[in-house]
Amino acid sequence: MKQIVQSASTGALSVRDVPVPRVKPGHLLVRTAASLISAGTERMVVEFAKKSLIAKAKSRPDLVKQVVAKIHRDGLLATLDAVRARLDQPLPLGYSASGVVLEVGPGLEGRFQVGDRVAIAGAGIANHAEYNVAPGNLTASVPGDVSHVEACFGTLASIALNGIRLLEPKLGDVVGVIGVGLVGQLAAQLLAIHGCRVVCLDYSAQRLALARSIGAEFTWNLADGSPSAFIGSQTNGVGCDGVVIAAATDSREPFDTAADIARDRAKISLVGITGTAFPYREFMKKELSVVVSRSYGPGRYDNDFEKHNVKYPVGWIRWTEADNLSECVRLMSPSRTLRLTPTALTTHRFSIQDAEKAYELVTEGAEPHLGVVIEYPADEEARVGPISTIEMRTGPNPDPGRRRCSLGVIGAGSFARSKLLPTLARHPKVVLQTVVTQRGVSAEDTQRKFGFRRCGTDESAVFDDPEINAVVITTPHSTHAALTARALSAGKAVLVEKPLALTRDEMNSVIEARNTSSAFFQVGFNRRFAPMIASLHRHLAPLPGPKNVLMRINAGQLAPDSWQREPDEGSGRILGELCHFVDLARFLIGAPIVAVRADAARLVRGLCEDVTVAIRFSDGSLCTLVYTALGDPAYSKERMECYAGGTVASIDNFRMLEIVANGSVRRQWSRLKQDKGHQGELDAFVAAVVENTGPPVPEPEIVETSLATIAVVESLRTGSVVLL
Repeated sequence: MKQIVQSASTGALSVRDVPVPRVKPGHLLVRTAASLISAGTERMVVEFAKKSLIAKAKSRPDLVKQVVAKIHRDGLLATLDAVRARLDQPLPLGYSASGVVLEVGPGLEGRFQVGDRVAIAGAGIANHAEYNVAPGNLTASVPGDVSHVEACFGTLASIALNGIRLLEPKLGDVVGVIGVGLVGQLAAQLLAIHGCRVVCLDYSAQRLALARSIGAEFTWNLADGSPSAFIGSQTNGVGCDGVVIAAATDSREPFDTAADIARDRAKISLVGITGTAFPYREFMKKELSVVVSRSYGPGRYDNDFEKHNVKYPVGWIRWTEADNLSECVRLMSPSRTLRLTPTALTTHRFSIQDAEKAYELVTEGAEPHLGVVIEYPADEEARVGPISTIEMRTGPNPDPGRRRCSLGVIGAGSFARSKLLPTLARHPKVVLQTVVTQRGVSAEDTQRKFGFRRCGTDESAVFDDPEINAVVITTPHSTHAALTARALSAGKAVLVEKPLALTRDEMNSVIEARNTSSAFFQVGFNRRFAPMIASLHRHLAPLPGPKNVLMRINAGQLAPDSWQREPDEGSGRILGELCHFVDLARFLIGAPIVAVRADAARLVRGLCEDVTVAIRFSDGSLCTLVYTALGDPAYSKERMECYAGGTVASIDNFRMLEIVANGSVRRQWSRLKQDKGHQGELDAFVAAVVENTGPPVPEPEIVETSLATIAVVESLRTGSVVLL
């Protein structure tokens, strides 16, 4: 399929052929018919991406602060790798579209049917692409007499409608709309349908004339000076009962104008991105209220609502973003006397092949424009069916007579792209066969950057390919066990990112698959392979008696919208991250784990991520793990101390190793870049595949540390020691 993509680093736009995304539970596969370019929002995104790195930094000082802190903590080279990986991601554009349902995901049966005409919403969801996958709560059925070109305005109309709802306007209220771009025009129409008297204010005479023709009772060109006297004359000196600010500007002028035209104790709804300084005395004298509209409405930015189709109690929240979208497309029906008329706002229509011209029009403003619509072919793709795999013509595999690590990769997020794939792409014994991701644009971009022969969105392209003898899995945690078992059943060696499994049942499924497979599995416990850990291990191994190991992980807080917070994807940081350090303790001590005891700090943020874990080993050794998100992330992230045989050894954030023995101190430094063992881990995996030597890490040991991590969660639930 074709999709419009932008480079986050250069801002360059392109129309790419990418695999079609796959439907998933609670979602629909939609063949797009039309999508709308939101000139204000998307121009801002495009212009930001085109800025130089220095200009980006000036506009986002908060991110610069994070980068500087990471340099101090992790080193310059590690930080550069992380920044490059973030900027290297392709950006899908668009957030308002309409089309036809091709496939209904589990959980939406009956609510939607194949062939339904729908409007879809959401950045990263309603993309400018021939096919999109949309969750049920960001999808609305479209009346049969509403065209796709009209329905693709649904998202922007929802933004306008939510901004209006916050004003709580009443029949006969006078409402001012400052800025009559797309959202302002739609707000004016919706207010008129609601029975309000609408006054529109802008600097464009052409847009003001359009507003008068579709709903505004009167208008004022701001180039003519203050509108106060004019509005006073139209309202018997009262002023506007409410004001919608739909302008896009860095200036505080919209707030000055709103204060000028608002009546005493009026509400002002901020919908557009504008300067937020406001004239205090004027606001204070009239006791004005400012409300900031949450995009499409209640449910926006709530992953439970948007991704998992959670229903809000109607008695508490009558109008969600889903309801707003449905209402807006309903109001577009020609059968209504008072209706939304998006066709009056449509100034340009481009085919997907000419999308770059559309964005050139929007970003450069070569001619007046308002609603710019992208249209998609209706029949050709529908006849042949969606294509989930794209092949790059790269010629035959090199050295076909020699055994190679012929690799399939499932998942290509920022970690894989920054840590794993660059190393694998350079490895002389690796052939990158196929990469599979959920989003087609991510799969195609990964194929392009790292030289995979094929890319796709269906894991079967990896598991069913006889040329592939090894699989790397870097998907969300909840999928690891099932994908690992499937790869083993297909006879392919597996390197799966941690954790291996989230439950004992999942662990058993992997064990059962391994017992009937000739292939092996390895988990991404990369710290075992770090040079400093190797040095520490050599020091500890010959020492007599038990060892006492302390590990402190200053993890920092997860972003509120992180997928790791999702119980059906990440299942939290204990299973997803603490497992690293359980495995590391097992490796350093070199004896089986026999018992685990855990305790957690009082929960204050909705995610259990502050724990202390005590681990006992069969030789009498102990390990205490402290994992916390309560600290300052600028401070050292990881520190471990090992006490054994009259010596002390410590590693501070993989930047310095210090061994104290017999009164002398020996230090090993890594000043520019941490080496946490990713290179060594990958080299060991590839060598094991090519030389057929078996797993680099004993599989029973991986199962043991994985079960010990599950035991940490069980101990937190029961408040008791869990024996392995």
